Amino acid sequence: MTPYGAAARGLWRLAPGVAYLNHGGYGATPVAVLAAQDEWRARAERNPTAFLSRELPPLLRAAADEVAAALGARGEDLVFVENATAGVNAVLRSLRLAPGDELLLPGLAYPAIRNAARFAAEAAGARLVEVALPLPVRDGRAVLDAVAARLGDRTRLAIFDHIGSASALLLPVQALTALAHEAGARVLIDGAHAPGQVALDLAALGADWYVGNLHKWYFAPRGCGFLWAAPEAQAALHPLAISHGLGAGFAAEFDWTGTRDFSNCLAAPAGLAFHRRLGGAALMARNVALAQDAAALLARDWGTEAAGPPEMRAAMATVRLPVGGEAGPERVRRIQAWLAETHRIEAAVMAEGGALWLRVAAQAYNEPGEYARLAEAIRTGPVP
Repeated sequence: MTPYGAAARGLWRLAPGVAYLNHGGYGATPVAVLAAQDEWRARAERNPTAFLSRELPPLLRAAADEVAAALGARGEDLVFVENATAGVNAVLRSLRLAPGDELLLPGLAYPAIRNAARFAAEAAGARLVEVALPLPVRDGRAVLDAVAARLGDRTRLAIFDHIGSASALLLPVQALTALAHEAGARVLIDGAHAPGQVALDLAALGADWYVGNLHKWYFAPRGCGFLWAAPEAQAALHPLAISHGLGAGFAAEFDWTGTRDFSNCLAAPAGLAFHRRLGGAALMARNVALAQDAAALLARDWGTEAAGPPEMRAAMATVRLPVGGEAGPERVRRIQAWLAETHRIEAAVMAEGGALWLRVAAQAYNEPGEYARLAEAIRTGPVP
């Protein structure tokens, strides 16, 4: 029987006694995957010249092929990047924007992605259009209607979260992509949280580009993400660091941008194997069910509400905190530190729409009692 909850905790190096409810923040690399990464590092150090100049290229492509297969894609359409943010920046830099053009993204987009889009727009004299999505979001139709109202004939690119970072909402990205394409815009999907949290078929989504992290829900070592591009969107796409592969093709340019530690990417297949070992689809379903139960428990215990309906959640859930007063970055930091230091609970707190919200994640090592512990900590307070 696949171990979950406390029985699975020893597969990670998590500190004893800490209720770690923030897997979505930075991931947590399993012991077995760290061991695989160590083996790749040791192999590289036995003969760095042989490894980096002769052995690495086919090894990196083989790893990309395996990752792509798990995502419903072809290996030649996928390259490794440091993280989803790096992939988004590479796409934005590849665009040829003109004054008056528009970049569209939801108002709940990840702040780093919003900054990257704003930077690209300002440099070209273009305009950033943010679609307001106040929490709680009613349903997927409300998201589609809000986006449709802001798409225009000057929209050149639409960026959609697959699973929102702060909101934890699973957006209807396939329908959003079709909507944007009908308006003549190209589409980039920020899938930082999706791979390993939900099943993916990248080719079927219809987007022009898709970026994601493998170090969160697919258990790869930290600093391992990917950029997928439709074949017709690859020619103008280049890595942030232009290097020896310029002009040699999509994969060649991204695979080598200079000397670095490639062990995280080479160990990505070990992360996929670990995911399968813990049940694959069964693990994802179990985590979704646990997150749904956690959302219901917290909202009921606190007398508040979740950020969206159950059908828009996967293995994370965001619930409004039952507190008033200041709702800014400093308060967020105080509450997170109080939970960690006083109660030994790690969870993500964020300010949105003048209210404070808390996001929990559900991973194989989590169990229901940890969310009950969180509920009690907030209820009994006092929350700083």
